[in-house]
Amino acid sequence: MARPRMFDETAVLDAAAAQFRVHGFADTSTERLCEAAGVRRSSLYNTFTSKDELFVRALGRYTDSIRERQTAVLADCDVAGGDRIRALLDLVIAEERDARSEGRAAGCMVVLTFMNPDLRERDERIARILEHDLRERLALLAGAIRAGRLDGSIAPDADPERGALVVTTVISGLRVTAQAGIDTDTLRQIALDGLRSLLT
Repeated sequence: MARPRMFDETAVLDAAAAQFRVHGFADTSTERLCEAAGVRRSSLYNTFTSKDELFVRALGRYTDSIRERQTAVLADCDVAGGDRIRALLDLVIAEERDARSEGRAAGCMVVLTFMNPDLRERDERIARILEHDLRERLALLAGAIRAGRLDGSIAPDADPERGALVVTTVISGLRVTAQAGIDTDTLRQIALDGLRSLLT
């Protein structure tokens, strides 16, 4: 009879994602994963079979969790569209500020994975997760931009789809720039400067 699982699988995925988002796939050792998740190597592999499988599962969990938090901000109909975009930036900056208190940048599992084409080519599930996540996030952003055009908080001639790509690009750049140790107030101002053509 199989032994009952003695750990919370979701908590392990979150702990793994927290390591992968900072160190990437190649530089996150199994030992680091076990220590972060508080499980033994045998337990980890009995459940997830391999580091690759754990990465795929953690990426899916990570993108779902991040997108859920962003949806709460970007789909808030009681808030002007432009303020939703600013609130999203504040959410990202808050993550960076919290991570900075631990002496590091927050990192981003999506950005690091996009920058590693070998991972996407090795497992088509990774490419599908990234494509689905990008499509959903761009739709959320475009919706906020459309709302902002109507309420006057977004430039009236702003193209929602192109604007959504601009916001995504600025935030991805912010994640990378944060790795250089730039303070969070400067990061926020840089991001707002990058969105000046969009926000009124």
